[in-house]
Amino acid sequence: MTGQITPPLADTTTEIPLLPLKDIVVFPHMIVPVFINEDLCINAVEHALAHQRKIFLSAFKVAGEKGDGLECTLEPPFDVYDIGTICSIMRTRKLPDGRMKVLVQGISKAEVQQLSHSEPFPLVHIKSVEEPVIVKNSPEVEAMIRATRENLEKVVSLGKVLSPDILMVLEDVTDPGRLADLVAANLGLKVQEAQSILAVYNPVERLRTVHRYLSREIEVYQMQVRIQSLAKEEISRTQREHYLREQMRAIKTELGDVDGKEELDAMWKKMDEVKLSPEAREEVSRQLRRLERMHGDTSEAALTRTHVETILALPWEVKTEDKLQLKQVKAVLDEDHHGLDQVKDRIIEYLAVKKLNPKAKSPILCFVGPPGVGKTSLGRSVARAMGRHFSRISLGGVRDEADIRGHRKTYVGAYPGRLVTSMKQVQSCNPLIMLDEIDKMGADHRGDPSSALLEVLDPEQNKNFVDHYLGVAFDLSDVFFIANCNSLDTIPGPLRDRLEIIEVSGYSEEEKLTIANQYLVPKQLKESGLSEEEVSFSRNSLTTIINSYTRESGLRGLEKQIASVCRKIARQYAEEDATDKRALIKLTPQLVQKHLGAKRFDDDFYHMEALTGVALGLAYTSYGGEVLAIETNLLPGSRAKLVLTGQLGDVMKESAQTALSYIRSKALDFKLDLKILAEHELHIHLPAGAVPKDGPSAGIALATSILSALLGKAPTSKVAMTGEITLHGKVLPIGGLKEKLLAAQREGIEHVLLPEKNRATFEQLPMNVRKRIKVTFVKSYVDVAAIMFEGLVNVFAESPATLIGDGPKDLAS
Repeated sequence: MTGQITPPLADTTTEIPLLPLKDIVVFPHMIVPVFINEDLCINAVEHALAHQRKIFLSAFKVAGEKGDGLECTLEPPFDVYDIGTICSIMRTRKLPDGRMKVLVQGISKAEVQQLSHSEPFPLVHIKSVEEPVIVKNSPEVEAMIRATRENLEKVVSLGKVLSPDILMVLEDVTDPGRLADLVAANLGLKVQEAQSILAVYNPVERLRTVHRYLSREIEVYQMQVRIQSLAKEEISRTQREHYLREQMRAIKTELGDVDGKEELDAMWKKMDEVKLSPEAREEVSRQLRRLERMHGDTSEAALTRTHVETILALPWEVKTEDKLQLKQVKAVLDEDHHGLDQVKDRIIEYLAVKKLNPKAKSPILCFVGPPGVGKTSLGRSVARAMGRHFSRISLGGVRDEADIRGHRKTYVGAYPGRLVTSMKQVQSCNPLIMLDEIDKMGADHRGDPSSALLEVLDPEQNKNFVDHYLGVAFDLSDVFFIANCNSLDTIPGPLRDRLEIIEVSGYSEEEKLTIANQYLVPKQLKESGLSEEEVSFSRNSLTTIINSYTRESGLRGLEKQIASVCRKIARQYAEEDATDKRALIKLTPQLVQKHLGAKRFDDDFYHMEALTGVALGLAYTSYGGEVLAIETNLLPGSRAKLVLTGQLGDVMKESAQTALSYIRSKALDFKLDLKILAEHELHIHLPAGAVPKDGPSAGIALATSILSALLGKAPTSKVAMTGEITLHGKVLPIGGLKEKLLAAQREGIEHVLLPEKNRATFEQLPMNVRKRIKVTFVKSYVDVAAIMFEGLVNVFAESPATLIGDGPKDLAS
C-alpha cells in the first residue's frame, strides 16, 4: 500500500507568464538551459524577472497524440500541455546571434486553467498541484526505489551514457517522486513519454512508470547487444567479406562512385566500341548477361567481371603504322648498333616486302649468339626503327605451359598467359615481341612450354590462338616475333623448324674499339657524372682493356671494365672537391692498369710454343670461341689403350677414337714406328679440366696431337685448326667459324686451318676478320700433316691445300 492520505489537487490559483517549449519537458528540481528567440518568449522572461522570477514551462502538444496527461486546453498558437512546471529563473544571457539563454530550475507542478492574454507575452491562470503524501518506509516503496536504481545501473552498464554526478546524486535520494523525476529527466525519452510521466501525481505510480520505461530500455539495449554479438559471430564466420563489401558500397555511394549497374552499362558500351571478333562479342555478351543476374558481391561475379574486362582490354584490330622509309629505318638501326649487317638486311627486306605487299606475314626470327652481343637490345632497336610497340617476354626457367596459354578461368587465381598479358600492356595487335632466352625453357609435370610455342610461332596457326583464360581466339598473325638464344642445341626440332635462324656473332677487336668509342664510353661517362671534356680514353687504353681484362665475344665485360675506370675517376674528382674547372684526364695503358689492377689475361696463349704432343684446336661455346690446347703423352703400357681426361663429352671421345684409328691405319704412310704403337698407351688431356667439352670439330687437332706424340716431333707453332675428321681422313665442315677466328686472333694465333667446305662461310665474314689472320683450307688430314710437320712426305695423291691471305701483314696493305 502507498499510504495515500491527502487529495492530489489544491485550490491555489495564480497568474504567471507562459514559456512554451519545443522537444523538452522540464521536471521539478531539474536545472536546464532553455534557448529562446521569439519576442513573446523574451517578453515573458523579462516580465518574470521583474516579478519574483517565476515562470510556467510546458511543452507544445504533439499532434495526434492522446492519453492520460496529454490533454491540451489552450488553442494554438499556445497549444501546450495542461500539465507543466513552475520554474524559477536562475540566470539569463543574451547571445550574439540575438537569442537568449535562460537557465531555469523546476519548482513544482501546475495545471493550466485558461489563457489571460497573449500580448505582449502569454499570461495563463494555473492551479498548483500537490502530490499525495506516502509512507516512505513501506516495503513496496523501498523495493521500487531499489529496483529503479538497479535498472538504471544496468542500463548504464549496457551502454547508456549518463553523467557520473547523476548516479551519485541518486544514491542519496529516498523520495520516490523526486527519484522518478530525476531518472525520467535523464533517460532521453520522447516528449509525449516524458509528459505522461510528469502528469502522474502519485509518486509511487510515477516511479513505477519510470521503472517500466527503464525495463523497456534494458530490453532494447540487451537486444542491441545480442544483435551486435550475433552480427560479429556471423561476420567472423561467413559474412565478413559481405559486410566489408557493403561498407565499401556505402563508401562509394557517399563518394559518388558508380554502382554495379553503371559499371555493367559501361561494359556494354565498351563492348559496342571495341572491334571484337564475332566469337569474342558473343562470349562477352553471354558473360555480361550472366553478370546481370548475379549478386555483385559473390566470388563468381568477381571472376566473371575480371574475365570480361580482360577481353575488352585487349587491342582488337588496334594497329600501329609501320615506318616503310627504308633509309630512315637503316639509319635508326645503325645509330643503335654497330655492324650486325645480316640482321639489319633481313629487317629491311621484310619492310620492303611489306611496302609492296601490305598483307605480308610477319617473319619469326631467332637471333643466335654468345651473351653480350646485343641480341635483346637489337630487338628493341628494330621495334623503334619500325615504329612498333615493344614487349619482352623472358622465357628463362619457364616450366609451366600455362605461362604461354594461361589458366582456365574456372581455377582460383587464374590469369592469362604472358602473350595475352603483353598484348594487353602494349595496346597494339602488331607489336614486336621479344622471346628472350628461348633455349632455357624447361618441362615438368605442368606441361612443356616449348610445345605451346609451336602454335604461337606458326604463321598458319597463330591467327586463331586461343588462350585458356580468354576462351576465344585472338589473332597473333600481325605480331613480329623475335626469339634469341645462346645455343640451338636445347631447342626442340619442331620449334627450331619454325624459326628463321640469324647468327649474331661476336665482335672483333676493331669492332669492339668502334663500339666502345661510339656507345660504351659516352654511356658510362654520363652514368658516372663525367663528361668527354674531363676524361678521354685513348685507343691504346681501350685496346689494353679489351685484350688484357676481357676475353669474350660480347661486350658486357668490356662495359663493366670501362664503368669501373669511370667510377674510380669520379671518386678521384669527388675526393679533390675542386670548385674550379676539372683538369682533363687522358687514360693510357698504364693508368688503366693502375685503376683495374693486374692484367687478367697474358698476351700469349700458354701453349704458344711448339711442344711435342701438343696441338691447338678451336672450339665454339655459348659464350663464344676458345682456343683449346690438346695434350698427348705416350705411356708404357698395353697396346690400343686410350685414356681421355678433361671432362670430354661422348662425341669428343668418339672423335678422339676416330683420330687414333685413322693414324694407326696410316702408320706406315706417316713413317711411324709400329713398335711404339705396340708398347705404349696414349693419354689425351684437354685443359682446363673443370670445363666440360664436347663436339666433333676438334678431330683434326686430336689427330695432330696424337701424330706429334707418336713421331716425337713438335708441330708447327702458332697454328690452330678446326674440323671434323672421318675414319678415312676426310675433313668435314664445322660451325661457329667467326667466333673461332676471333678467339684465334685474341690469343695471338697466326695461322688457322679450316675445312674446305667452310670456304663459302668464310667469304661472307667481314673483311677485318678475314684479313687479320692467315687461313688455309684443307680437304683431308694429309694436307694438315704436311703443314704441321715439315719434312713429312705426303705420299697421297691429294690436291694441295689452298692458302688464303698472308697473315697480319695483309691488313696493313
